[in-house]
This record gives sequence, structure tokens and C-alpha cells, in this order.
Amino acid sequence: MSHAPERKEKDCLNCGTIIHGRFCHVCGQENTEPKESFWSMIVHFFNDITHFDGKFFTSLKWLVRKPGFLSAEYMAGRRARYLHPIRMYVFTSAFFFIIFFSLFSAEKLGMVDWTSGGQLEKAVTEFSAEAYKNAKTKEDSLNITQALALIKPVTAAENDTTGSRPRMGVTFGDAADIYKTVAAYDSAQALLPSSERDNWLERILNRRSISLKQRYGHNRQQLWKDLTDKFIHSFPYMLFLSLPLYAFLLKLLYIRRKKFYYADHGIFLVHLYIFTFLLLLLFFAFDKLDNLTGLGVWNFLKAILVLYGIFYAFKAMKNFYKQGTGKTLLKFMLFNFLCFICLIILFAFFLIFSFYRI
Repeated sequence: MSHAPERKEKDCLNCGTIIHGRFCHVCGQENTEPKESFWSMIVHFFNDITHFDGKFFTSLKWLVRKPGFLSAEYMAGRRARYLHPIRMYVFTSAFFFIIFFSLFSAEKLGMVDWTSGGQLEKAVTEFSAEAYKNAKTKEDSLNITQALALIKPVTAAENDTTGSRPRMGVTFGDAADIYKTVAAYDSAQALLPSSERDNWLERILNRRSISLKQRYGHNRQQLWKDLTDKFIHSFPYMLFLSLPLYAFLLKLLYIRRKKFYYADHGIFLVHLYIFTFLLLLLFFAFDKLDNLTGLGVWNFLKAILVLYGIFYAFKAMKNFYKQGTGKTLLKFMLFNFLCFICLIILFAFFLIFSFYRI
């Protein structure tokens, strides 16, 4: 409710209905004066923020303390005191991925292409120095020298700037080596008889290979960096797509429980995802503290978090679906196995999708 004065007129400004009281019984709009001062806008803003925060922390308390409780409350229709699960999911997932993307990228994951920028030669130099240091006899030193002689042509090709030696790079396929542009490939295909042309899948792959060869050449490091970053940034879409898929698996597992609709399984998963986001943020914090301090206690705490996350998911499943421990454990193990298979398929799909988006 706003603090603006109520209008004397009783016609709703939104839908025109004659109302009795402060709120329209048709559209729900408050019958207040449309003119609003700047101060009232500020007060309204802070009221909305504190209202959101109050519901969020109330929901968060029950989410952490009682696994499956919020989903059961939502299903029972007791919803006004809690933040809507979709709004809570959007808020927590946005906050989670802001932190996640700041921690994980191609550079921060330490992805290095050993065939560019002198990285291979540097690695060989470091290895040879360590190998000669540990050599015990003349025969050991001779064997090291012979082994390094096999690697020298590779490092020489890497550092060659004249183009006289073949460089190590990305292999894009025969079409990318023959045709310089996609237009040239399409023209060549058009001149061939229908029976000799590439099929639709070969055309897609060849066009993409030629396009990437044009863009990246032999710069494999930049290609893998862009692919990794694009793949990592597809995780929010992957999780969002996994929700209806996992809800379908739960629907199959509890197909005899007629009181649970498909949407009920989705709400249960939304709350489980929210808890997982919060648990992973805590895990990342422990991991950073482990890197800063080097104390073994952080690894112990991370292991505890993983075990607690598994226990929480099992407990939530047991409390929400209200079945015995043995039956819930069996369904929990089967559900996680099916989720793992689906996750592999989703990873493969989004990796291919990322490849075609770079």
C-alpha cells in the first residue's frame, strides 16, 4: 500500500470500474491520486526493497533450515509470506553467475596453447634443464640429448616467421584447406552434379570450418579461448533448460502419486537449484580462502559442503514427496543417475552450440 492520498472519485483509473474501498476489486489497482511527488517515489522505492528483502530472508531461512518445506508450502497454497520461487530463482541465479563469471574464464582456468607464443619452447627448455640436473650417468645425458633432438624440429617450426616450415595449428578439414571463402565453396558445390555434392551435414561442417579458418588461421589459442568463454557463458541457459527436463524425470519417478502435477516437480527443483547456488557460493569462498591461506581446514570444509549438499537433496526429496527412507533412497539414486546422463547430453549440445556461435 502506498502513502499517497486516496482519490475522492470512485472510478478506477486503470479499468473504469466503480470501486468500494481503497483497491479495485477487478484489477487490484490502488485508488490514489496519480500525481506523485519525488519524495513519495523514494519512499515507495524503499518500501518495495524492504518488502522484497523481508520475504527473501524469510524464505531463505526456511529453505536452509527445512529441506523441502518451501515447496510443500507453495503446493499447499501458503504463498503470501514467502518470496515467489521464480523471483527467488532469478535473483539468486543472477547473483551466482555474476560471481561465477568473475571467477571462471579461459584465462583464469589457465588454458594455454602450447603450440603458440613460444610456450612449447619454454616448456622444453625448463624440462631439459631439470632432466640434465637429475641425470646420473653419461648414458642418461646422451638419452636426454637424443630425446630433445626429436622435439627441436617442432620448436623450430613454431618460431619460424618466414613461412618456410609448416606451423602447428588447427586442422579444419579438407574443405578449409581447398577453399578460402564460404562463397567459393558454395560456387564449387553448385557446379557439381547433384549426386556428387556434399550432404546437408557436410555442407554445414565445411562452411563452419572455412569460416573459422578465415577468422583464426593457425591461432589455436584464440580459438579455444573464445570457445571456452562462450561455453561457460551458456551455463545459465543450460541450467534453465535442465529444469523442465529434470521435472519430467521426477514426474516419471512419482507417476503413481497423482496429487503431484508437473509444475509441482518444477517448483521443488527451483528451490533445490536456489539452495545449490548458495552452497556453491560458499564453496567458492572456501576455495579462495584455501588458495590464500593454504590451510588444510578449507579442503575439509569443502568436503563437508559437498556431503551436506547430497544429504540436503535427499532430505528435501523425502520431506516433499513423503515416502519412506528406502524408497526415497532408491529413487534418489536413480534420479541422480538419469540427471547425470541428461547433463552429459546437455553439455555436448551446448558445446556444439557454442562452437557454432563463436
